[in-house]
Amino acid sequence: MKNAQCKKCLNKFLEKEIFTIQQFQYREEPPYKWSLKYFKKMEIGEWDSFCEKCLLEYSKKSLDSWKKSQV
Repeated sequence: MKNAQCKKCLNKFLEKEIFTIQQFQYREEPPYKWSLKYFKKMEIGEWDSFCEKCLLEYSKKSLDSWKKSQV
C-alpha cells in the first residue's frame, strides 16, 4: 500500500521506504548540525519524508555545498 509521499518529487511510496534527513547524522561530513541548518533554509524539516532517489540527491547537494564552504 502506497501511503507516504516524497516532499520533493511528490511520488507516493511504501511507508517502510521512507527516508528523512535525520539519516544524515551518520555521515562523517558535513556535521549533522550544519546539515540541519542547510536544510532549514530550504524549508526541509528533520522528519520530512523523501524517496530514496530524492534523498540521495539532497545528500550530494549538501555535501557539495559543505565542501565549497570549507575552501
